[in-house]
Amino acid sequence: FRSPAVALMPDVTVKPLRSKANAIINLMGTAGGILVLVLGMVFATSAVRNQMMNYTVFYAVIAGIMVTALVIFLLTVKEKAWSKQMQEDSIRFGIEEEETEDNTEKRKLSKSEIRSLLFILASIALWYFGYNAVTSKYAVYAGNILDKDYNTTMLIAQGAAIISYVPSGSIASKFGRKKTILAGVIMLATAFTCAAFTRAESATWMMNAMFALAGVAWATINVNS
Repeated sequence: FRSPAVALMPDVTVKPLRSKANAIINLMGTAGGILVLVLGMVFATSAVRNQMMNYTVFYAVIAGIMVTALVIFLLTVKEKAWSKQMQEDSIRFGIEEEETEDNTEKRKLSKSEIRSLLFILASIALWYFGYNAVTSKYAVYAGNILDKDYNTTMLIAQGAAIISYVPSGSIASKFGRKKTILAGVIMLATAFTCAAFTRAESATWMMNAMFALAGVAWATINVNS
């Protein structure tokens, strides 16, 4: 559902507001992630005593939340009407010209544009490749190496991300998206590098700081990409 949901936003949002709208999408997605982590704490999914637990009730609760969200979405989102309104607003505010037979001619991308597009796609693929490589095994790593509750530590990262989404969009408006993304990449690399040397006996405040930094960095990258 993620790809079509994210693709819906630019179809119903005028161009100047899309970065802010993307920040809200990511904020709400992270809020959903936090909800799941809180439920994980309620069901004690990371507790040693529950390593062989039955997840049926936990999955049923998550499924119920998602179905409820889907029903709200279907009842409240008026895609065709909003898309038409967006097109009318774009013309009215001079963001885009009204399409006529004279200006609907399609042009091919230049070599530099194609190169830029490929680099952007490669960057996004590598960001997710690296980030998911870490998070996919993190639940095991947190329990076995750090001796920490997976849900609690991820909650710190997600909370930091939520606080960062809107400000990172504003910072990008001032300094540019590319510079802001590069800053996020440096922060994320720093957080993961430092985290690689942490163990169960490491200071809790330092670990929490790295989790928070990773959340801020991922938000900075994600919103502006």
